[in-house]
Amino acid sequence: MSKSLSRREFLGLSGGVAAVVGLGLVGCGTSGSSSAASSSSSFSKTYTVATDTTFAPFEFTNDSNQFVGIDVDLLAAISSDTGFSYNLQSLGFDAAVAALESGQADAVIAGMSITDARKKKYDFSDSYYDSYVCMAVKDGGDVTGYSSLSGKKVAAKTGTQGATCAESLKDKYGFAITYFDDSSLMYQDVLTGGSAGCFEDYPVMAYGISKGNGLKVVAEEKDSFSTPYGFAVLKGQYPELLSAFNKGLGDLKSNGKYNEIVNKYLKA
Repeated sequence: MSKSLSRREFLGLSGGVAAVVGLGLVGCGTSGSSSAASSSSSFSKTYTVATDTTFAPFEFTNDSNQFVGIDVDLLAAISSDTGFSYNLQSLGFDAAVAALESGQADAVIAGMSITDARKKKYDFSDSYYDSYVCMAVKDGGDVTGYSSLSGKKVAAKTGTQGATCAESLKDKYGFAITYFDDSSLMYQDVLTGGSAGCFEDYPVMAYGISKGNGLKVVAEEKDSFSTPYGFAVLKGQYPELLSAFNKGLGDLKSNGKYNEIVNKYLKA
């Protein structure tokens, strides 16, 4: 299985390492496995790619209990196009990053924002999607924007750009932050009144709203927190995999398959 990335400067890393150790990276019950048959000698191994668990529409489990999403479908199509083989492990965002850091994963695809800070530690592919952060609140509630947050709590997902955005605003608007490891738990906390709102990547929130999650967007951060998503490896490692991903992504954009995949989950 799989799912998402961006986020705070990895404050949850030690917890993620424990999660990876507890799960066991390869063959764990929550992991999906995919591979592309390859006759190419350019790839000497089957790569382990870590991802999030629930970050719809980029990775999530559908009603047929299949692990799907933009990241999942793009990776499958790119590997088929360029000939590398991989095992996809759905660990959660923090655990995926921890697995990459510890060498238990070779790459991460999880809605991971490409930032200057991350570029110091990771090599990224070309951008495969452009995103930005928004704040959502309970539909029909009293919160209309940041000015309504003084003295309240907001929710953010650990390690994400949404968390970084919330942290940059909390002193100005006088709110506290509660962190969650899963988007669905974060949304539920807003719906039940535990938090006044939540910070999330806009395409993820827009998808959830379209599926009736009971929230509405009241603020958008298109300037300061607008970031592209990328496929990541540790700095200096697996240049052949990164090159293959970029080639495959370019091919998909040229032949129309990229738009087909994105529009399958995010209707234009």
